[in-house]
Amino acid sequence: MSNFAAQIQEDLKAAMKAKDANRLTVIRALKTALTNASIEKGGLGTELTETESMAVVRKQLKQREDSASQFDAAGRPELAEKERAEIEVLQAYLPAALSTEEVVALVDAAISETGATTKADMGKVMKLVQERAAGRADGKTISQEVAKRLS
Repeated sequence: MSNFAAQIQEDLKAAMKAKDANRLTVIRALKTALTNASIEKGGLGTELTETESMAVVRKQLKQREDSASQFDAAGRPELAEKERAEIEVLQAYLPAALSTEEVVALVDAAISETGATTKADMGKVMKLVQERAAGRADGKTISQEVAKRLS
C-alpha cells in the first residue's frame, strides 16, 4: 500500500472516530475514485503512482468546483456551500501549489529548451511544463502563461 493510500485509510478512520460526516463522505468518495482508477489501470489491487493519485484528487476537486458554480447559478447557495466544504477537505491532499513566479520560471525554461517561438509550439511547451509542475499548478494557469510568452 502506498503512502498516499495509507494516509487516506488513516484519515478515514479518524473521520469515523470523530463522527465528522462531511469529511467521512468526501474521503469515502475519494477512496472509491482511487480504487476505480486502480482497476482501470490494471485490475483490483494495482498500485497507483503518486502522480496518478494526485490526478484523481484534482479530478474530484474539479467536479466539486463545477458543481458549486452550477449551484450558485441555479440559486442554491446552501448546496454550493456544501460543495465548497468538500473542496477544502480535498485540497488538504494536494501538494503545495506553485507560486506565479515559479510557474513563470518553468514556462520560460521550457520555452528556451524547446525553442518555441509561436503559438503553434504551445503543445510542446505545455507538455514539458505540466510534467515539471507535477500537478502543483493547474492547466489553465500554465496555459495562460505559455500563451502570454508565445504571442
